[in-house]
Amino acid sequence: MTDKQRTVMRETPLEHITLRRYEKPFRLEGRPLVKKFCLSVGVLQPGDSRDVVVDVLHTLLKNHRLTASEIETAVKEERKKHILPMLGVTSANIRRQLRRLQQLHLIDRTTGSYHFTEKLTLSEVLNEKTLKVLLGSIVERVQEYAKRIDENFPNSDASRPHSGKFRDKPEET
Repeated sequence: MTDKQRTVMRETPLEHITLRRYEKPFRLEGRPLVKKFCLSVGVLQPGDSRDVVVDVLHTLLKNHRLTASEIETAVKEERKKHILPMLGVTSANIRRQLRRLQQLHLIDRTTGSYHFTEKLTLSEVLNEKTLKVLLGSIVERVQEYAKRIDENFPNSDASRPHSGKFRDKPEET
């Protein structure tokens, strides 16, 4: 293994989460509401035309427990109903989107079917699994890095009280 390969592996995160804050969901319903949620938790990027993850989550919200092939069929019907392009509706991509939702601990897979984690509501899953477990472990690791930096750079400007003066300017006498 070369040095470049080692560096790439070390810089690959074990877990990551993207959170975005949007306006309050006063008048949103159905698919637009689910789309805004997907944007908020980072499974959909702003301006992304391949938004099949929205339909995957929307389908699970309406049907609760489905197999991957049932989700694929329902997603295709949903996209036809809303006159949306059939981008990303292959079975491989549907499974990829399901894995992404699993990585956020939003859904589980048991005996070949997908459902919300522990049969909780989406807001309960988000609070109990995604935010407490996933976000908590990420914040804890970032704090470990900060402590390690403090240990490695004990004489850094950040660890000393700030005098209010710039150090690179000569003092006037």
